[in-house]
Amino acid sequence: MEEANVLEAKDGTISVASAFAGHQEAVQDRDHKFLSKAVEEAYKGVDCGDGGPFGAVVVRNDEIVASCHNMVLKNTDPTAHAEVTAIREACKKLDKIELSECEIYASCEPCPMCFGAIHLSRAKRLVYGAKAEAAIAIGFDDFIADALRGTGLYQKAQLEIRKADGNGAIIAEQVFEKTKSKFQMY
Repeated sequence: MEEANVLEAKDGTISVASAFAGHQEAVQDRDHKFLSKAVEEAYKGVDCGDGGPFGAVVVRNDEIVASCHNMVLKNTDPTAHAEVTAIREACKKLDKIELSECEIYASCEPCPMCFGAIHLSRAKRLVYGAKAEAAIAIGFDDFIADALRGTGLYQKAQLEIRKADGNGAIIAEQVFEKTKSKFQMY
């Protein structure tokens, strides 16, 4: 039986590496191949004017299921980030609402919205290239959590957020109780 090595990176992430020679290099080569495709998508999106320099690829069984770039400008849709667009396309193509057999490769560290979409898709793995600071350095400011708290260095939310009171809150909460028997999730 193969021995496994537990490795802890400087950023605190933990991974388990197989002891068999070449395993880590094979994973790196594979990741490089699919991450390169995500980066190509980022360039493609900018070249055709569809949106910002972000690309994403959804992979299942070493085959690309969806390869997309940021479509915010083309679709006039602030949610059309590369990762969200790739998830939407992959789900349609696979006719599933979850991507548990898939990996997602993103040219840049996902913003909170994209990370949320990746999490909800149930993808089994995320590999990203550039850190978010690279996008921030050229003016992208998608750090929603900071904006909501008003602690963002680059952008403050101009949005009032509050939970409804009274009957509005009650009827909104009742919808879950009244419809729970119609939904069996996963």
